[in-house]
Amino acid sequence: MKLKKGDIVARLSYQCDLLFRVVELHPQYVELAGEEMRLLADAPLDDVVIVSEKERAAHEKKAKELIDNSYRLFRQDAKLMKQRGDYDVTSGYKSESNYFELRGRVLHIDGDPLYLRKCTELYNKLGVPVYGVYLHEKEMPEQIGSLLEMVQPDIVVVTGHDAYLKSKGDERDVRAYRHTKYFAECVRIARKHSWNKDELIIFAGACQSHFETLIKAGSNFASSPERVNIHALDPVYIASRISLTSFMDRVSLSDVLRNTITGEKGLGGVETKGVMRRGMPMKYD
Repeated sequence: MKLKKGDIVARLSYQCDLLFRVVELHPQYVELAGEEMRLLADAPLDDVVIVSEKERAAHEKKAKELIDNSYRLFRQDAKLMKQRGDYDVTSGYKSESNYFELRGRVLHIDGDPLYLRKCTELYNKLGVPVYGVYLHEKEMPEQIGSLLEMVQPDIVVVTGHDAYLKSKGDERDVRAYRHTKYFAECVRIARKHSWNKDELIIFAGACQSHFETLIKAGSNFASSPERVNIHALDPVYIASRISLTSFMDRVSLSDVLRNTITGEKGLGGVETKGVMRRGMPMKYD
């Protein structure tokens, strides 16, 4: 078996449960990035097998079903929020519905260019304004300050790949995680720009990230409470829910987590207000 960068593979020792992309080749092992999950992993060469087109199609079908279900739930909630907005602005439908929405702007910083593309496509599909940037996780703390100044976002997402490495230490030790420390540093820098958790909403983390560290650093939402893998699109659903929720309302933690693919084991947060503002009148060209 001749491996090359970009091949889609699975790990025999994990019963081929997840699909990975080969990102780096070494004489004795390969570096892998999750195809759907935000996980980085190393694997011995003899533990990796190239996935056939048929097996890949089966994995992708299951993944699409999860994505479609989350999208359906999100659209249901968005429709209910729109109906409530119509009711509030028209004083119980007593006047004409003639208003516009200023939805929260997202700065999405991602450590994976393919994931960034998928996430940007979903933001656009959901009608959320986004400015996406690809940066390696180690470079994020150096760049986030200038990006915040340039973009002036309402919501910032700092994500990419992560993993807990048992060989590096105890689960409570942030040094045992590949990239949590970089995500946490980004959060601390962002909080220097805005300490108020309702003025700048922050999501930080990836697969197996040290949740407690990210929350203590100042995140509104983070991964991963149970150190499980999170789906590539989970940060988008959280950021989008906040973007589409009025600043007069608080985001229901149970509702926002329900709409993600991973759920409460992989994602958590603190009470947070929405950032969307309505205005009147609507001007037509």
